[in-house]
Amino acid sequence: MYDLPAEIDVRAEGPLRIITLNRPDALNAVNDDLHTGLAHLWPRLSEDREARVAVLTGSGKAFSAGGDFGYLAELSRDADLRAKTIAHGRDIVLGMARCRIPVVAAVNGPAVGLGCSLVSLSDIVYIAETAYLADPHVQVGLVAADGGPLTWPLHTSLLFAKEFALTGARIPAARAREMGLVNHVVTDPVAEALACAARILELPRQAVESTKRLLNLHLERAVLASLDYATTAEDLSFQTADFHATIERLTAGKN
Repeated sequence: MYDLPAEIDVRAEGPLRIITLNRPDALNAVNDDLHTGLAHLWPRLSEDREARVAVLTGSGKAFSAGGDFGYLAELSRDADLRAKTIAHGRDIVLGMARCRIPVVAAVNGPAVGLGCSLVSLSDIVYIAETAYLADPHVQVGLVAADGGPLTWPLHTSLLFAKEFALTGARIPAARAREMGLVNHVVTDPVAEALACAARILELPRQAVESTKRLLNLHLERAVLASLDYATTAEDLSFQTADFHATIERLTAGKN
């Protein structure tokens, strides 16, 4: 659906759209196809006039394990791919902030890096008891242009945002709920997200969509204030010796 790559599965059930990150053998780690698909997804979802609510989840054991190490290594070497990816990162952030319909996240497993960003840009979040959030950009030598530092200060205290963005530490589900980064910790996040979507579908359409837009004007304004700096800083961090050394170590460890 929406002419997206196989790494993103979109299924229609009446006015509901179920969006599944679909690289289960790689824990839904983000490669070029998945990243490009996410950049294209949100405007197409908004243009789908039949759609009224979406549920976003991951296939298999993870929501998303973050950036694929091979993909990150390519980004360090290929300036054109890096420019495209950074532009697409901007499109993902603004596309989710401006998406016409509510997006309910069902975090079925670890949500790391961009996976964590997708959670923070969703409208309502259900997370499995055993899942966690993490933004480890700094750990690999990158600036998180589309990650926690961009949105977390709207969800939690600035001190908490700094702690977890600067250390990359995992945030267990219960802790994420205490901090305001998710709404509900549950046993079956997909079932709960689908039930939430069903409740939204019972409400007047214009009121739901306009209320979401009203609330996300705050998000969009905050994002636009920092996004240009963030993307420039991320581009530079891809070219540092620290990042190159980290990626060489990580990719060597996988071979």
